[in-house]
Amino acid sequence: QVQLVESGGGLVQAGGSLTLSCAASGGTFTLYAAAWFRQTPGKERELVAAISRSGRRTFYAEFAKGRFTISRDNAKTTGYLQMNSLKPDDTAVYYCAAGVAVSTDNYYLGENAYKHWGQGTQVTVSS
Repeated sequence: QVQLVESGGGLVQAGGSLTLSCAASGGTFTLYAAAWFRQTPGKERELVAAISRSGRRTFYAEFAKGRFTISRDNAKTTGYLQMNSLKPDDTAVYYCAAGVAVSTDNYYLGENAYKHWGQGTQVTVSS
């Protein structure tokens, strides 16, 4: 079963960029669709972006469109979230998640589809 470890979070000024990484181990990464979620205190966890097993299909939450890019390198069993033009509202703990997908081009929008989660990485955007 796959284990996920996020890295790349930190403190950045508004307008800056960060790239989060999600290293997968212990499973066949290419069997999993993947996604990034985020959560702030007192709020429900929300989907940021999702990507299919193949990487050919992606989905972005409205707030992420045009600023964030989700990608994956199956050879390196690593997923990425490139975040540009960061805003203070992007401050949150970011989680990567993976779920088995039957089709290579499916992704999932709901948390329940993802059975494997990383520990989270804090992103703080200062104004």
